[in-house]
Amino acid sequence: MLIHRKLLVAAAVATFALGAGTAVGAGKYGPGVTDTEIKIGHIGPYSGPASAYGTIGKAIAAYFKMVNDNGGINGRKIDFLSMDDGYSPPKAVEQARKLVEQDQVLLIFQSLGTPSNSAIHQYMNAKKVPQLFVATGASKWGDPKHFPWTMGWQPSYPSEAKIYAHYLLTEKPNAKVAILYQNDDYGKDYLNGFLEGLGDKAKTMVVAKESYEVTDPTVDSQIIKLKNSGADTFFNITTPKFAAQAIRQAYDIGWKPLHFLNNVSSSIGSVLKPAGLDKSVGLITTAYLKDATDPQWKDSADMKAWNAWMDKYLPGADKANSFYVYGYAVGYSMAEVLKRAGNDLTRENVMKVASSLKDVEFPLALPGVKLDTTDYYPIDCQQLARFDGQKWSLFGKVICPK
Repeated sequence: MLIHRKLLVAAAVATFALGAGTAVGAGKYGPGVTDTEIKIGHIGPYSGPASAYGTIGKAIAAYFKMVNDNGGINGRKIDFLSMDDGYSPPKAVEQARKLVEQDQVLLIFQSLGTPSNSAIHQYMNAKKVPQLFVATGASKWGDPKHFPWTMGWQPSYPSEAKIYAHYLLTEKPNAKVAILYQNDDYGKDYLNGFLEGLGDKAKTMVVAKESYEVTDPTVDSQIIKLKNSGADTFFNITTPKFAAQAIRQAYDIGWKPLHFLNNVSSSIGSVLKPAGLDKSVGLITTAYLKDATDPQWKDSADMKAWNAWMDKYLPGADKANSFYVYGYAVGYSMAEVLKRAGNDLTRENVMKVASSLKDVEFPLALPGVKLDTTDYYPIDCQQLARFDGQKWSLFGKVICPK
């Protein structure tokens, strides 16, 4: 297994010499594909209230640059068209239409945000264009019966929230819980998963809930209200900007609850550093990818490969920002699908291949975490982690909720 994993990771970096020297040959092509090129679209928030996530798009672009430098995928280079939507659903619709109708991309990959993806969900499926490995864990992306052209990648928000609920029921069954959540499908998906996980105990354990809008300047007033509820436990369901504010404000007003932070805002570089590392000690989140700041991974082949990639393609970038780890891992996943599709690069076949991955290892995943897309939920397994002031320290077992 160890030898196999090292070979797999080496393939991710020497990468996709995937038939680089081989003649492409006749193939079946969809829009955006030629003998020498595969055109892929992407939509992300390089501006606006969720701009911290723009790092993901930059990481994916750097990953595909590495792929191209190593000969591309089966001899074809990736043309990665990445557009800014400012975390605005109407702008996401505009960009999706441009990518599909004008740029004629093969697919849209890793479009970010529940609101933005919800806005283009119907359109992408009506057009029968893959909306693949979207960057949001909303449960709606795993619905092949009604939306066969859309698939997520990361663990679903409800499954993550249920892990926190199970931890509380086991370790702190008399907790008084306060919840801050973003007032949209993203926040409500986490919230509902958490309440479902608590079951009948939710009625007595949850003592306060406050929401915020992405247009709000701060969440300071919500944090004060939650503290005044008497809660001793806090579930922080926020995007990076507001996560940093909530962590800092809770500390500054002397509120020290057991603090759960959703995984999508657990980046040390883009959230905990701005909030204050000292103010973040004790936070609990989940993880399914390796933390680049954790010394236990420094000698692993995939982390060495990632560090070499960072040094070459993103020199000077903050390696404590977990979005670079995320971008590398999801970039590998997309490249693997295209590799397996071979010369049948129609939209139909790409979606068929993407939805038939089983027990696929990928770089920077925690041990025990693999890709299985057959149920349209590629990653199920996660592990709890606690911030010790410098890094996320894993504890407990890998959990695979269903």
